[in-house]
Amino acid sequence: MRVPRVYVDQPLTGGELSLDERAAHYVGQVLRMRAGRELILFNGDGNAYAATIIEAAKKHVLCQLDTAPQTAIAASPLKIELGIALSKGDRFDLVIQKATELGVSSITPLFTERVDVKLSGERLEKKQRHWQQIMISACEQCGRNDLVAIKPAQALAQWRNDLSAELKLVLCPAVAGAIADDTAKSIALLVGPEGGLSDSEIEQCLSQGFAALQLGPRVLRTETAPIAAISILQYRWGDMA
Repeated sequence: MRVPRVYVDQPLTGGELSLDERAAHYVGQVLRMRAGRELILFNGDGNAYAATIIEAAKKHVLCQLDTAPQTAIAASPLKIELGIALSKGDRFDLVIQKATELGVSSITPLFTERVDVKLSGERLEKKQRHWQQIMISACEQCGRNDLVAIKPAQALAQWRNDLSAELKLVLCPAVAGAIADDTAKSIALLVGPEGGLSDSEIEQCLSQGFAALQLGPRVLRTETAPIAAISILQYRWGDMA
């Protein structure tokens, strides 16, 4: 029987542990687990701990936590900072889920010239919380014990100016380019919206040290392009070789 992995927003130091509200709801009401069942708990610090349920109710779950952490899946040696333009519907949710599974270190939602998504104030805050939960669920599923940083939604220029990655790439189907750096340990990857980045946005990126990256002869959708690109980068420099 598969042992569920559950994220908890609290210290994991051994002994008895009463799960936080989100985790207790997930374990007690969604999974309907009862006393005696085993769990794996993690809190984003890179470790995971085996636990056994002592008491389980709808809003309260008490566990006995092992004191020694399990052997963890190592984080990718390649730090990928994904900056991606906002998109409608559940496309952005899919990107967060799959990018998390593929090992990125951060995801920044971007407002670009051709973004047709209106988010601000309370609606944007609600979306940020939603994206955070999508990322956590993906970590629970894929075995990551570290969390992806879901950065605040911001303008492309702000994200671009704050980067410190060794290699900066912009997906651009119309511009042929080659990646010269064979030793990159950190990469910033920029993906545009459904209508693509504007010519001026691409020019600004190229003038600030970005290299253009093509993904073959076909134009990929905004939710497909980052998945393909991250897979290629992880194969070349990361942990998928």
